[in-house]
Amino acid sequence: MWERKELKSKAKKVVYKNYWTAIVVCFLIALFTGEFGTSTVGIWQTEDSMDPNFVIHQVEEKTNSTELEIDSFFTERNIKQTLNETQIKIMEAIEANLNSATKSQKYIFKIWDGITSFNNNYPILGIILYIVAILSFAFTVFVADPLIVGGKRYFLKAREGNNTKVGVIGEIFQKKHWLNVAITMFLRNIYNALWYLTIIGGIIKTYEYRMIPYILAENPTIKRKEAFILSKKMMKGNKWKTFILDMSFFGWNFLSVLTFGLLSILYVNPYNAATNAELYIKLKEGLEEIK
Repeated sequence: MWERKELKSKAKKVVYKNYWTAIVVCFLIALFTGEFGTSTVGIWQTEDSMDPNFVIHQVEEKTNSTELEIDSFFTERNIKQTLNETQIKIMEAIEANLNSATKSQKYIFKIWDGITSFNNNYPILGIILYIVAILSFAFTVFVADPLIVGGKRYFLKAREGNNTKVGVIGEIFQKKHWLNVAITMFLRNIYNALWYLTIIGGIIKTYEYRMIPYILAENPTIKRKEAFILSKKMMKGNKWKTFILDMSFFGWNFLSVLTFGLLSILYVNPYNAATNAELYIKLKEGLEEIK
């Protein structure tokens, strides 16, 4: 059995011993994967194709705007004279999508944007967005997801000593680890997405698969099927308690929003990540006791 207070107490000690490197690790993960949602409010682009109808909205906005507004907008970029109205619409849509091309798991919205572009008679924009979707997909699978696992590895290692090196996250990218981690995490994301078609099933499976990144962090060469089975066993009877653990960070996350993500960067993200690492260790110990 495990208690929230115990996990959080141990996590605070881990953060204290590895404060600055923990901040760097969490910031990198937040920046390149979006795992910590409130921590990059000022960095993360919010008005982009996270809205599945982004391209449609862009077209409607430009259609309804006055010529003066368009001229004013593009005068600042010194290209007003070389663009017609259609080119302007395409450029703005491309700009917003490219800005978020490396943001984890947005390739789904890029595909949707591509489809809506074709439907609105913007075939060139549609092709470009499909290319962006492919790049975003590759980034998510081969960089962002392994980076998330690398972050878990860092916090598992940080429990063992002081000033754990940031380079620990790079150990996941070793040739013998990288592909297995990437494929396993990709399958986890696909299964989660499919289960979310049932809504409730998606929530349950998200918690059921929750320990897979930690299992990979500790054993990057583990067989994919075994990783799923282990996570399922660990989370059996622990899903609700883990949900309550997540909810216990609500106050911290609210304060982080009020500070535009600064509090998350300086404390909440490392604290949360260290707490979840402690949870993994506890669940793992519980599984070993059953054996």
